Amino acid sequence: QVQLVESGGGLVQAGGSLRLSCAASGDIRSISRMGWYRQAPGKQRELVASITSDGNTNYADSVKGRFTISRDSAKNTSYLQMNSLKPEDTFVYYCNALIVRSNGYGYQYWGQGTQVTVSS
Repeated sequence: QVQLVESGGGLVQAGGSLRLSCAASGDIRSISRMGWYRQAPGKQRELVASITSDGNTNYADSVKGRFTISRDSAKNTSYLQMNSLKPEDTFVYYCNALIVRSNGYGYQYWGQGTQVTVSS
């Protein structure tokens, strides 16, 4: 099995920063892509940022210049550094990873979600 465990969410004032972490563990041969999504109640989950095994990154327009995604391949961990936070960044944030397991097949996994609340 594979688990994604997130940490780092919380309450912060507008203009502040938070760093989210997502650690993958279990039956992992390789991780081709890691990403962060966010979701408001009753809304669709939306991509915030993603990073490939080659280090190529992609960001939602709303977070460009404020958020930075990175990964530590040796630790199977991704990070989302969030700066200049705004109240509209208040969501539940989910870690996502496309993982190749020992059987050679790729599977998509999600973390349990972590709440980020930005107060004005």
